[in-house]
Amino acid sequence: MSQLLASASPAASFPVTDRVREALAVSLRGCEELLPEADWLKKLARSEATGQPLRIKLGLDPTAPDIHIGHTVVLNKMRQLQDLGHTVIFLIGDFTSMIGDPSGRNATRPPLTREQIEANAQTYYQQASLVLDPAKTEIRYNSEWSDALGTRGLIQLSAKYTLARLLERDDFTKRYKAGTPISIHELLYPLMQGYDSVALKSDLELGGTDQKFNLLVGRALQQEYGQEPQCILTMPLLEGLDGIEKMSKSKNNYIGITEPANSMFAKVLSISDDAMWKWFTLLSFRPEAEIAALKREVEAGRNPKDAKVMLAKEITTRFHSAAAADEAEADFQRRAAGGVPDEIADVALAGAPMPIGALLKAAGLVPSTSEGLRMVEQGGVRIDGGLVSDKGLKVAAGTVVVQVGKRKFARVTLSA
Repeated sequence: MSQLLASASPAASFPVTDRVREALAVSLRGCEELLPEADWLKKLARSEATGQPLRIKLGLDPTAPDIHIGHTVVLNKMRQLQDLGHTVIFLIGDFTSMIGDPSGRNATRPPLTREQIEANAQTYYQQASLVLDPAKTEIRYNSEWSDALGTRGLIQLSAKYTLARLLERDDFTKRYKAGTPISIHELLYPLMQGYDSVALKSDLELGGTDQKFNLLVGRALQQEYGQEPQCILTMPLLEGLDGIEKMSKSKNNYIGITEPANSMFAKVLSISDDAMWKWFTLLSFRPEAEIAALKREVEAGRNPKDAKVMLAKEITTRFHSAAAADEAEADFQRRAAGGVPDEIADVALAGAPMPIGALLKAAGLVPSTSEGLRMVEQGGVRIDGGLVSDKGLKVAAGTVVVQVGKRKFARVTLSA
């Protein structure tokens, strides 16, 4: 990994002004790593002095038809850098999707068909435009240069990297030691993603923490092609509604950025109090000082639900409108208040996160787990007024009002 980070800083030295320091602070907010930070500071200083915007790249493979708010963690960072005047490149990986990103995989990922990729790609930019400024965003598809590379070009590209360095990847190493098959096309994925940075001459590439190796390969390949190497900025992966697994459509623990406002608002309110602060850091555009002050107020006794409502309204407003967020809040309050008795049973349970079926049984609201899952399937279960539709839901630690049918209620306090 140290080889991939070999320094190749911008040659000229430019003054580091207050505006440059502010841009660095924007870059660092919420990020996991910014590598090499000194090189990025020099790039920012050069951009400020010359008026030449930096080229900032984010690539997403259209492996599913929708973008969820987990994807917007890096999109938010792109927007912040875009607002500083830099050129952002939203790269749709229509070529690399046919390989399948092996990052974090313990088995070969089935490649998508061209038809699946094209169908998914159609919605990607439209949804990303809910975060990015469309008028200032460069949209590219990596098939532009990858298809043109051809067999000869692919061989020449492969000659610029070694198998030993590819096998430094943690997931490849584990699979190799375990005797789990690694297909040749998977080894090509980091090279093709890295070649995107060469084709786009990027100054900075963004990605989740699981993309660090791929981003560093791009930096190494740029040096091989005689370019100034990009810096890399990784953002933490956002846990989903269950508070455990990475947000994913396949895990059904996600919030789609195009789903209805009422659903979006209610889902944000369903996250745990502990998870809320990470969501604030990664998803909110509020100043960090304001978030810190709000956290101190909660620690001093303010109801954490107040803060969660603020977060839910901010996110819902971003993807819908302020009016839609107000209506979603009013709708949630109506459903939460409607029909709830003044006195309901208080139940204390341990074992968070607890599967919804098991929780309903343990709280005495249904005679069996299977009956609880049947009630979820029939739309007869609500938590804090929000309809539960996911039979795989795991309820995080905290206190919630659980309703089954029209008359069964319990205030459940769930601990780990």
